[in-house]
Amino acid sequence: MIEKLNRPMGSPLSGIATLRDARSKRFSSWDRTGGNQDYKKIKKGETLVLAEMEGAGCIHHIWITVNALDPWYLRKMVLRMYWDGETEPSVETPLGDFFGVGHGVANPYWSLPLNMMKSPGVGKNAAMNCFFPMPFAKGARVEVANQCDSEIPNFYYYVDYEEYEELAGDVGRFHAVYNMERPTHAVKTKLYHASPWNQETNLDGKDNYVILDAKGQGQYVGCALSVDNIGAYTQRHQWWGEGDDMIFIDGEPFPPSLHGTGTEDYFCEAWGFPSGETSTPYHGISLGKDTTDWTGKWSVYRFHIEDPIRFRKSIRVTIEHGHANNQGNDYSSVAYWYQLEPHKKLKGLPLPEKRIPRPTL
Repeated sequence: MIEKLNRPMGSPLSGIATLRDARSKRFSSWDRTGGNQDYKKIKKGETLVLAEMEGAGCIHHIWITVNALDPWYLRKMVLRMYWDGETEPSVETPLGDFFGVGHGVANPYWSLPLNMMKSPGVGKNAAMNCFFPMPFAKGARVEVANQCDSEIPNFYYYVDYEEYEELAGDVGRFHAVYNMERPTHAVKTKLYHASPWNQETNLDGKDNYVILDAKGQGQYVGCALSVDNIGAYTQRHQWWGEGDDMIFIDGEPFPPSLHGTGTEDYFCEAWGFPSGETSTPYHGISLGKDTTDWTGKWSVYRFHIEDPIRFRKSIRVTIEHGHANNQGNDYSSVAYWYQLEPHKKLKGLPLPEKRIPRPTL
């Protein structure tokens, strides 16, 4: 039965002093010979199981770093997670996108649930961390598939978790799904003008980009959205935002329960992402420009940690691509949510070569 009390979640530190009857454990790539080769090799086409547990518990931290020969390993490697013996994954996304930066790029940023750490420069090696709690009642499996063109010579990881006697029945399972539309279909072809304001209308949301389409009972806790602004060159649209977020709950008609005012507004910015790359606990720009030059590749994130969006039967999280969907850019995203099982089957990933971003113009 779902908790009915409207109890605030409080600070992330608020429960740190509470003692729990649990056992702390870890799976990692440590060298079983006692040496310092603390990594696994993953052959081309091979899937490596990072962690497999039985019984009840909760993953609290995942750390990964990779040395790869394929320059697009962050898009070609696939992270999957399964809960309680299910045969269909609850998590299936490219590795880099899951950790909050798209386009197969490694770039430093931080947030409360996810971060990516790397040295400045063009290198693609990064440390990636996830702190989303991932509970399970009967077992769990975390794996990564190598869909690169070559072997992964060095794959390092931690999966830190707790074991419990049992798990409460009202705890949702963690889910994450990847979506891509390349390019989005531009409903209108008029050029963007600041004055007079765009006059196109969108009063149904049917052509919006879909971040999440889930069925069941749960709560949406955020997304990482990546945009390649090809329209700046092909359609003379330099500013790629203005698209409203529209979140439809439990099959409701238009207008939805949550209707926003613009892409940068949903991601807690304003006036066209003037801050450039920036990190905060719940929102930020993990990849972008440092000026009001909106060309090229961007990744932005918004986590509903303090304000999860609840649904009882279904949820459809969408956003316009340009005002009234009048821009055709390359969009991709990862949505994160919790729900009671069973979940709607994830849509699956495009082929690895289809996930490689366009060359930067």
